[in-house]
Amino acid sequence: MLKKIEPKSFIHINIATQTLSLLVEGKTHRSYSVSTGKNGPGEIAGSECTPRGWHKIRAKIGADLAINTVFVGRRPTGEIFTADFKKEFPKRDWILSRILWLSGLEPGYNRLGNKDTMRRYIYIHGCPDDEPMGIPESHGCVRMRNSDIVELFDVVVPGHPVLIEE
Repeated sequence: MLKKIEPKSFIHINIATQTLSLLVEGKTHRSYSVSTGKNGPGEIAGSECTPRGWHKIRAKIGADLAINTVFVGRRPTGEIFTADFKKEFPKRDWILSRILWLSGLEPGYNRLGNKDTMRRYIYIHGCPDDEPMGIPESHGCVRMRNSDIVELFDVVVPGHPVLIEE
């Protein structure tokens, strides 16, 4: 693992407490309840686990789109999520409102090979607001309430550091 860095601002995701905090100069600026991987922490492709370690925001997707915009393959479908959609597609893993696509920074741990966070398509993203937060339920991504992901999206930039820890 890389040695600890202390950027002026970074996102800290705590898998144990299911929280995401935006830290500015070492102080919590904002904190949110999230949902990480149902299969726990882990880096292997296909595991549906949430990868640990240092990452960066590779891309921000969805700027200025309506809240509850539906994404498939990182592209907006033109649909707005509704409860009827959820009834029609009950097993779908909904990606809504905004996407912060993560890229690992630690070769051999969360970058390259079968442990590559970016190639695993791990995001911080919105989900239906009736999905539980505070418990691990995702397929490896970090799920947030739609209003929370929009708020976070608006204050971070591509390259913004993200630390995911147990």
